[in-house]
Amino acid sequence: METRYKDEVHNCVIKLRENPRKRREKVYIGCGAGFGGDRPLAALKLLQRVKELNYLVLECLAERTLADRYQVMVSGGDGFDSRISDWMRLLLPLAVERRTCIITNMGAMDPSGAQEKVLKIARSLGLDVYVGVAHEVSVRYTGSGSSHEKPYILEGGISTYLGAAPIVECLEKYQPDVVITSRIADAALFLAPMIYELGWNWDSLELLAQGSLAGHLLECGCQLTGGYFMHPGDKYRDMSFSQLLDVSLPYAEISSDGVVCVAKAEGSGGVLNFGTCAQQLLYEVGDPSAYVTPDVIIDLRDVSFTPTSSCKVLCVGAKPATGLAPDKLLQLIPKDCGWKGWGEISYGGHECVKRAKAAEFLVRSWLEEILPGINSCVISYIIGVDSLKASSTGAEPSSLTGKEDIRLRMDGLFELKEHAVQFTRDFMALYTNGPAGGGGISVGHKKEVILIKQLVCRENVSWRIAVKSSTVTRPNNLRIDRKELTPLPDLQESIEDVSFSKGDIAPAPSDKKIPLYDVAHSRVGDKGNDLNFSLIPHFPSDVERLKLIITPQWVSEVVLALLNNSSFLKSNAINERDELANEHVKVEIYEVRGIKALNVVVRNILDGGVNCSRRIDRHGKTISDLILCQQVVLPP
Repeated sequence: METRYKDEVHNCVIKLRENPRKRREKVYIGCGAGFGGDRPLAALKLLQRVKELNYLVLECLAERTLADRYQVMVSGGDGFDSRISDWMRLLLPLAVERRTCIITNMGAMDPSGAQEKVLKIARSLGLDVYVGVAHEVSVRYTGSGSSHEKPYILEGGISTYLGAAPIVECLEKYQPDVVITSRIADAALFLAPMIYELGWNWDSLELLAQGSLAGHLLECGCQLTGGYFMHPGDKYRDMSFSQLLDVSLPYAEISSDGVVCVAKAEGSGGVLNFGTCAQQLLYEVGDPSAYVTPDVIIDLRDVSFTPTSSCKVLCVGAKPATGLAPDKLLQLIPKDCGWKGWGEISYGGHECVKRAKAAEFLVRSWLEEILPGINSCVISYIIGVDSLKASSTGAEPSSLTGKEDIRLRMDGLFELKEHAVQFTRDFMALYTNGPAGGGGISVGHKKEVILIKQLVCRENVSWRIAVKSSTVTRPNNLRIDRKELTPLPDLQESIEDVSFSKGDIAPAPSDKKIPLYDVAHSRVGDKGNDLNFSLIPHFPSDVERLKLIITPQWVSEVVLALLNNSSFLKSNAINERDELANEHVKVEIYEVRGIKALNVVVRNILDGGVNCSRRIDRHGKTISDLILCQQVVLPP
C-alpha cells in the first residue's frame, strides 16, 4: 500500500521561517558519500560506529555526473543515479532502526523516479518508510499530469544550484526517512538539517556561515579524514596502508549557537588534523573572502582549526561576507560540445619514445589527408613521460630517452561524430601501418555535453516538495531481522592513531634550492575551466616567505605546460601556446589568514573543463604535485 501527500511548489525568494522551533541543542550529521563513485560499505561503517548520527548525507552529484545523467536520460535511461538501489539496500535497514534520516542528491535529473526506486527497495526489505523529494521544477509546473510524462523535469535538462530551503521545508512538513533532491549546493545538503533541528532562520547569517563551513568541510567525504592526503615520502603526510584502508567518513557535531566540530569515528584509521581540514577548506574555492553559496556568502579568511582530540577538530571563524544572501542563483544549461575521439597504444624497449613520436606523426598525417585542418582539434601526450606535466620547471626537461615502457594517447574533440570516428579508424591503423612493436591499442568515441552557466533571479526558479510512504503488510509469523537483511562486515580492531612528528617542524631552509614539498602541502580543486590550488606551509610563518616567491608570473610559468598540444612541440606551436596563455590564462593569489596559507586561482587552464577536456586528468587534480615538485629558493 502506498500513501501520497499533496505536493507543494515554491519559488526561491527568501521567506523567513515563522516561529522556527529548536528541536535539539546539538545535531550530528555524517557524510556517507563525497562523490558518485564513493563506497557504500564505508557509509555503513560510519552508521555502525557513530550511533549519535541524526542525518547521513550522500553527496553524489557533480557537474560531470549531472551531464552524464542528462545524456542517459535523453537516450531513454534513468535520469537519477542508478546506484541508488545499492546504497539504499545496504543503508536503509540500519538507518531506519537508528532513526537516521538519509539526505541525498542522487535524484539528479529525476528525483521522483529515484523516489519510486527507493520505495521499491524499502518494500523488498520489509521496511515502512516515508520518502520525500525536494527538487527544482519548471515555473509552469502545477502538480498535474501523469507521472510517466515527468512534467516536473525541466525542459532541456536545465538545473539550478538550490539552497537549503527545499530540504528544510520537506523535513518540516513530512519528517521523512529519506529526502531525495536534484541539484542542490553541496554545503546546503548539510546545512538544511541544521536549520531545521537547531531553530535557525534565514537571517541568522552568522549561524548560516558556520553551518555552511561544516557542510563545505564534510561534502567531499574522506578527503577530510585522510583520504587523498596520504603521501609516501612526505613526513608530514605519510601513513600506513592499513591506516588508509580503514579511513573513516567524517561527521560533524553542530550546536545551536553555531559551534562546529568535525570528527571521525573512534578507533578508525585515516587522520583528522589541521592539515586535512586546511586542505578541504580551500578545495574548489575562488576568492576566500566571498565564497558564494545560495544561502549565504561566506568569508573564510579567518577560519581556523583546533584539534581537541585525535578524532575531533573545532572549527571557528566563518562569517558572512555581506548582510544579504545572493539575489541570484547559478543555473546550468546542457549544451552539445561535440564528439570526443581517443586512442592509446603502448611501446616498450629501445627507442620506444621515438616510435610513439612516429605513431603520432602518422595519425595526424592520415587525418590531415582526409580532413584538412582538423589536427587543431587533437592533443597528444605520452603516459609515463609527460601526460600529467608533473616536472619541475627549474630542472632539466623530463628525458625522452631511456624509457622502456610508455603509452601514447591522443584525444580529439570534434564538431561532428564522423570526424571522431575517422580519428579512431586512423589510430587503429597503427597496428599494421605504424612503427614496430606497438600493442594494446584501445580507441573510443562519445558525445560530450558541457554545462553553460548563467545567473538567474530567485523569483524565476521554483522547487517542489512531496512525500510518499509505503506500508508493508507482513504475515504474522514473519520476523524482520536487520542482520538477515544486511550482513554486517567485520570491522577492524582499533588502529593506533597516526602520529605525525611535530617536534621537528621548523622553518624551511633559505638561500638554497628545495622542492616546495619541503615547505608546504597542497590540494587542487576545479570549477569549470578554472582550477585552484592551496599552499599550506608545514611551518605556519613560512607563508610570509612564500608570498614573496609565489607570484602570478611564477604560477603562469609553472602551469604553462598544461597548454601543450603535443609531447613533441615545434617552435610555431610553442609560440601559439604562449600567445594563448597571455591572452586567456589569468592568475589570482589570495592570502588566508586563519590557516596561514595561500589560495591560488588559475583561470582558463583546464581545456574547457571536466565535461569536454581532452586531457587524461580532466579535473586537474594531479597539478598539486606539479606545483609541489618545483624547486624554489626561499628568502631568509
